[in-house]
Amino acid sequence: MSIPSPAPAAPRRKRSARFVEIAAVAGVSETTVNRVLNERGSVSPETRARVIAAARQLGVPRVLPDPRHGLTRFDVVMARSTTPYAHRLDLALQRIQQMLDPRILIHRHIVDGDDERRVLELLAGSAHRRDGLIVALRDSPAVRAALQQQLARGVPVVALMSGIGALEGVRYAGIDNVSAGRTAGHFLARLARRLPGRVLILTHRLDFRAHAERVRGCQQALAERQPQLQALAPVECGDDPALARIALEAALQDARRDGVPLVGLYHSGAGSDGLARVLRQLTPPERPVWIGHELSDEHRPLLRLGLMDLVIDQDPDGQVAASLHHLLHATGHVEQTGPGAPNEFRLFGPENLPGEGSYLDAPLKAPVERLQASGSVPPRAASVVGR
Repeated sequence: MSIPSPAPAAPRRKRSARFVEIAAVAGVSETTVNRVLNERGSVSPETRARVIAAARQLGVPRVLPDPRHGLTRFDVVMARSTTPYAHRLDLALQRIQQMLDPRILIHRHIVDGDDERRVLELLAGSAHRRDGLIVALRDSPAVRAALQQQLARGVPVVALMSGIGALEGVRYAGIDNVSAGRTAGHFLARLARRLPGRVLILTHRLDFRAHAERVRGCQQALAERQPQLQALAPVECGDDPALARIALEAALQDARRDGVPLVGLYHSGAGSDGLARVLRQLTPPERPVWIGHELSDEHRPLLRLGLMDLVIDQDPDGQVAASLHHLLHATGHVEQTGPGAPNEFRLFGPENLPGEGSYLDAPLKAPVERLQASGSVPPRAASVVGR
C-alpha cells in the first residue's frame, strides 16, 4: 500500500509591516504611529503625512487615513451684484459645496464692493484658518496690497470674473476680456448699416478690470476696422436699467441734432431692460446694432425679437469649478493641475440660440465631471448635478 505524500505547504503569506518598522521609516515613535493609523489623539500635519507615507511605502494592507487632517476652508469674497452672471456664480459655489468632500468648506462673503473698509477686513483674514481665497472684486491699490499679504502668507488666491492688477501668483479664472471687447468692436464695424456713424459704449464701472478691458478692446477694434465709426466716450451705468436708458436716449437725441446717426451700441454689463424700452420705439432701420454680454433669460427674447444682434457668453460654472480645482491642487487635495480656467467665450445670435432652459439652472455636469476625474469630488456627487 502506497503512502500518499504530504501536501505541499501553502506559501507563507508576507507579514505586514509592524508599527516599529513604520516608526523607523517615518522617524517617529511607535506610539505616534498608533495615534496616526488608528486616528487617536492629535499629531502635527507634517508628522501625520510622514507616518502615512511610510505605511504606504511598506505596503501596509489596510485603509490608511487621509494625510490631510481636519477641515480645509476656502473663503470667497464677492462684490454684491444683482446681475444674472453674479447670481449664477453664487449658485455654482453653493451647488459645488454639496458635491465636495465634507471636510472641504466654502465660506461665501457677499459684500458691498464700495465699502472698502469691510472688503479689506474680509481679505485680511477670518475667525477660522484660511487655506485658499477666491475674490470677485473691483481692482484697487488697497485690494492689491491686501491680496499681496495673503500670497506672502502662503494662501493661494484666485481672481474670479475680473482680474486684479498684475499680482504674480494670483490665478485668474475668467475670459480674455480684451478679446471679448475686440470681438464686439469687430462685429459692430461689420454690421453697421450706415456710415459715417457713432457707437455708444455702456459699461458697469471702469474700476472693474473686466469692464475696463472690454471697453478698451472694443475701442481698439473699432478704430482699426472702421475709421468712419466714432466711438463715444464710455458711460458708466452701474448695471442700472434706468441709467442705461437715459444714456441711450441722450445719445439718440445728440445724433438727431448733429445729423450723425447712432449705428452701434455695445454694453459690457447688465441693465438691458432700459435699452430695450428705447429700442422698441424705433423702426428697424433706425435701430443701432446692439451687442452685449451673457445669454441670460433677459437677453434670449431680445435676440429673438431682433432688438439685440449678438451676445458674448461665458461659462461661470466652469470658472467656479476651475477656481476650486486650483485651490484643491494648491492644498494637496488633487495631484493634477488641471487644464486651467475656461477662458473662451461663445457668440450667440437669433439663429443659434440653444434650447429652452433658465440661465440660472444651467447644469454643472461638465465642470463637476472634471472635478470628479481629478479625485476632488466623490462619485456620489453626480446625483446632485442639475438640482
